[in-house]
Amino acid sequence: QVQLVESGGGLVQAGGSLRLSCTASGRTFNSYAMGWFRQAPGKEREFVAAFSWSGRNTYYADSVKGRFTISRDNAKNTVYLLMNSLKPEDTAVYYCAADPFGLGNEDEREYDYWGQGTQVTVSS
Repeated sequence: QVQLVESGGGLVQAGGSLRLSCTASGRTFNSYAMGWFRQAPGKEREFVAAFSWSGRNTYYADSVKGRFTISRDNAKNTVYLLMNSLKPEDTAVYYCAADPFGLGNEDEREYDYWGQGTQVTVSS
């Protein structure tokens, strides 16, 4: 069992930056693919970024490529999402998710564990 806790959300002006953190319980953090997803009001949850379990591969949604960076610190059991050049359309609840030995899939159904989410609001 893995528990995930996100933090770092908040209110920021367009063009600003935020860094989200997701800390996992357990001693096998480095065997999990870690992903970030988001859900805007009235919309379905969508993929944002992910690491394969090996850490060798990263994946990004086209909408965030070049602006967001996913990284992980296995020593701290933490994955980060650095978000730059934020836009109002980035406003959403952001969730991190873990997939044992996963490849960093964009399909949320591949992920077994989810955090409770953290709100990101970007004002224009």
